[in-house]
Amino acid sequence: MVLTMLKNTAEKYGLVSKLIHWLSAFAIIGLYILGKWMEDLDYYSEWYRIAPDWHKSIGIILIAVTLFRIIWKLSMGSPAPIASHSNTIKRLTKIGHNLIYLCLIIAMCSGYLISTADGRAIEVFTWFSIPSMGELFNNQEDIAGDIHEQATNAVILLAIFHVLAALKHHFIDKDNTLIRMIK
Repeated sequence: MVLTMLKNTAEKYGLVSKLIHWLSAFAIIGLYILGKWMEDLDYYSEWYRIAPDWHKSIGIILIAVTLFRIIWKLSMGSPAPIASHSNTIKRLTKIGHNLIYLCLIIAMCSGYLISTADGRAIEVFTWFSIPSMGELFNNQEDIAGDIHEQATNAVILLAIFHVLAALKHHFIDKDNTLIRMIK
């Protein structure tokens, strides 16, 4: 019985997928807000060193969760599309989800490249370190920073569309799209 609740079925998402989805959503939104806030910190702010450490640590944990999520999704599958959805909606849904994953992976890789360009490892809440590969190309920190900013902006934009689509399905179409990720 408990194992059945954890796995996805043809009708709904299991507990593992739901937890990963919502924890990732809150982490992504939090990281985005923290990242934007950090842009305005000056050298003399007490948060100048603390906030980036939190951002990097949560980002590394999110990388692990996202990799687990992809493996889980590939091994467990997803619920079948809702029968009333058109083929266009089904294709757009798949494209939207894949774009979110792609932009997340780009944001994560570029974040790693920003943080390790100087050769230092990333300390994850003093629990463990992710080693640096050093500077792999000239101006790595700035180039990766630009890519990171564009990828995170894209993730947030796609997430807004994702939320709006879920709300449209729930309130206008009155189907179970949103319910499958909540209940």
